[in-house]
Amino acid sequence: MGPKHDNTEGSSAHPVCCPAVPRWRLPRGTGAPDGGVPGSRTSGVVKPGCGGHNARRGMINWPNVTVAAQLAPPPGPEELKRSKCVLGLIPVVYYSALLCVGVPVNVLTAVVLSRLACRTQKTLYYYLLAVTGSDILTQLFIIFVGFLLETAVFHREVPALLLQAVSAAEFAANHASIWSTVPLTVDRYVALCHPLLHRQISYPERARRVIAAVLALSLASGVPFFWWSDVWRSSRAPSALDAALIWTHVVLIYFLPCSIFLVLNSLIVRTLRASHRQQRGPRAAGGEPAGGGCQEDAGPQRRRRQRRLGKTTAMLLAITSAFSVLWAPRTAVVIYHLYGSSVHLDWRVHLAYDLSNMLAMLNTAVNFFLYCFVSRPFRETVRAVLLLPWAPGARCQRGALRRQPAPAHASVSSLCSGKYKRSQRDGAGQMSLRGASHAV
Repeated sequence: MGPKHDNTEGSSAHPVCCPAVPRWRLPRGTGAPDGGVPGSRTSGVVKPGCGGHNARRGMINWPNVTVAAQLAPPPGPEELKRSKCVLGLIPVVYYSALLCVGVPVNVLTAVVLSRLACRTQKTLYYYLLAVTGSDILTQLFIIFVGFLLETAVFHREVPALLLQAVSAAEFAANHASIWSTVPLTVDRYVALCHPLLHRQISYPERARRVIAAVLALSLASGVPFFWWSDVWRSSRAPSALDAALIWTHVVLIYFLPCSIFLVLNSLIVRTLRASHRQQRGPRAAGGEPAGGGCQEDAGPQRRRRQRRLGKTTAMLLAITSAFSVLWAPRTAVVIYHLYGSSVHLDWRVHLAYDLSNMLAMLNTAVNFFLYCFVSRPFRETVRAVLLLPWAPGARCQRGALRRQPAPAHASVSSLCSGKYKRSQRDGAGQMSLRGASHAV
């Protein structure tokens, strides 16, 4: 005999696993298959899974959700092999700290560079300002939205369309951050290796047009990555589309810009070395440089110019070298994911991918410290912005900012040459007046 149950139809004793079947399911007058009294209310009620052997013959096969869930098939080999995040909460803490430090530092860098650009009208500061703005976008889209909100907070439980749109925005910001450095490198190469050409083509209005073109192309280059697959959760092997997107990504963010940096920086260093050898070249008798007194007067100016160019070149080399070093591990891991083991299946590749992403995102927060280390005008402007109205040089910088800026279409070299000509004219006028007074 089966176990005893409540005689009330629709009883709550077994609300899920033993639902009551209406009495018309069995013919009236038959014996109670569940051991009840014939003719009673329980004689026409069958509770599946609760009767004996006779009840099973007249029982209707109703699906049981609880039993089905308990008898669900065990996880497949793909689920068992899925890689785990070894670092735990370390990436969350790291990205939170990087965001809290990097965004204020980059905002301060943007304010300082905008002041220097308005004051000096140098294209160098416009390009550095573009790099800083792209770094801010990268921190907001990749670190804040991608790593913290989507992964740490929502655990990727958001609509797939939103995930793909954010992925395209992340790649666009990443490309803009990297390719904004390329016009800066080209500008420094032209300034050092072709100074006459640089005087003609380098002025703020053209720099702004170049920056706008780079940002537009970077935004367009992020559109194909709308179909980028999630390497952490995709268990299938990479398809032909995945391979095409991965190779496009590594070429755009690493191989092509690094090739440009390597070639142009090599030419810049070679030109500086040749100029340095010329300065230490043959000298006239008596220890004076060949050319006499005019060369002696121009010597300090040339040395100051060479020192300034050397600092600018050092800043450029520091920026490009930091990028090349910090982004190399991520590029290698992405290629290994394509042809070797998958991030989804191998915990070691998963760990390497997490660490390489952390290193790559560090590149968005180090430029401020490089600028402070290399550039004295940058340090002084930071002191004037941050601080302290009584800081040394702050009043001079505020007075310089109040001056009327130069025309946007005029290059820095033309402005300097104009100032030099005006000083020559003023000096010639003073000499003529002095000679006239002596004659009188």
